[in-house]
Amino acid sequence: MTMEDMEKKVFDYFEEMSQIPRGSGNTDEITKYIVKFAEDRGLWCSVDDANNIIIKKPAAPGYENADPVILQGHTDMVCEKTAECTKDMTKEGLDLVTDGDWMSAEGTTLGADDGIAVAMALAVLDSKELGHPALECIFTSDEEIGMIGARALDLSNVTARKMINVDSEEEGIFTVSCAGGTNAVASIPAGYAEAGKEEAVIDITIDGLTGGHSGIMIIKERANSNEVMGRVLAEISKKHDVRIALVEGGKVGNVICKKTEAKAAVNKAEIDQIRDEIAAFEEVLRHEFQATDPDMKITVSEDGAQDVKIMDKESSARIITWLMTAPNGIQHMSAAAEGEVETSLNLGAVNTEDGVVKFIYAIRSSSASRKHMLMDRLELLAKVLGGSVSFDGDYPGWEYLADSALRETAIGVFKEQYGHDPEVLGIHAGLECGLIAEKIGEGFDAISIGPDLMDVHTPDEKMSISSAKRTFRLVCGILEACK
Repeated sequence: MTMEDMEKKVFDYFEEMSQIPRGSGNTDEITKYIVKFAEDRGLWCSVDDANNIIIKKPAAPGYENADPVILQGHTDMVCEKTAECTKDMTKEGLDLVTDGDWMSAEGTTLGADDGIAVAMALAVLDSKELGHPALECIFTSDEEIGMIGARALDLSNVTARKMINVDSEEEGIFTVSCAGGTNAVASIPAGYAEAGKEEAVIDITIDGLTGGHSGIMIIKERANSNEVMGRVLAEISKKHDVRIALVEGGKVGNVICKKTEAKAAVNKAEIDQIRDEIAAFEEVLRHEFQATDPDMKITVSEDGAQDVKIMDKESSARIITWLMTAPNGIQHMSAAAEGEVETSLNLGAVNTEDGVVKFIYAIRSSSASRKHMLMDRLELLAKVLGGSVSFDGDYPGWEYLADSALRETAIGVFKEQYGHDPEVLGIHAGLECGLIAEKIGEGFDAISIGPDLMDVHTPDEKMSISSAKRTFRLVCGILEACK
């Protein structure tokens, strides 16, 4: 079988998989498909209760003494569709479309994230000609909804320490580390007091910010509307009595918040002055963030509602203190990898309900100790302000390995095939590599690669066909070089 034949196999498998509904939480059928593939070829195969699959293939002749290698990807996909699309993605397959070099799906996500990894691994497992060490292919489930499969994965039957993960989205980039993280919710209780006759409630809205993914885009240091609201409230509190009714911004911790609203009671006679002060402060903020958030806008209006509950002065001060003093954004840059974020946290959401203001964070770090340092900081500050913090969804990081035999082999193969060096970097977000690294322990040596994918997790998702072919050749070349 020639390399061209193997490349055709990759796309044949991808097209077959595209006819199998495999959204997160709906992976039974794709699991059966992969298990049957292994059984038909007499390959060792195991499946666990989480629909994780492990397939083993013996070493090719001449590779019997080489260290075994893991090929890894996930079987589930994000199922999104356009408003016009009537397809039931829980029951129906995809309608693949090819336009020049790009493959997409009509009206839906394509699922190349991460179906292309599975298809590549199946093509390698199906090959009788390719030289390779013993292979242990790991197909995890439900990655897109919290890496559920990887969390449940039992690796007691896996002996390999080297792993090629194919779940990256840009050709020519080797990802060699990722951040671990956790979700945090700080809860600060609030007491309330009746509005005075001289008070009126104003609405303050911060809008028009750029936002973005709090892992990948945190390095851009874009404005976070929740943090900016804290600065605005603190600024007007310097000269005026400000009692907060509510603060609302964002929904989840892992998105840089773009819009936040606050309601606050102030002296009626001071509203015009406060509006002028906020307008002046808006110019200061717009200057600070002119490069990242040029469309920032702060509006102030008088609220006509009569039944708004207003916090007492002490509670309002606690909320403003949290917004102003709690850490947010980049905390440490990496000393090992220049220009990369090591540790950060993002105040993605603030909401007020039932006498409690909740501050929702995503904490990330490739250093476990610094991740716990941030957790401790939030807990200590919350305790001082009479509140508490809860944590969930903890996942480990994947630390950069200074001496990586697999990385050096892969770089050599890449230079031979492409004629230049790849870009080697870490990602400030969670990958399954972190969970697998924790389970395998000492000696784990991995890279994450992938073809060019655009607009993943949206109906505009597309994959470069030529890039997928080159990436598959790279995978095969690395395996052949691992003698």
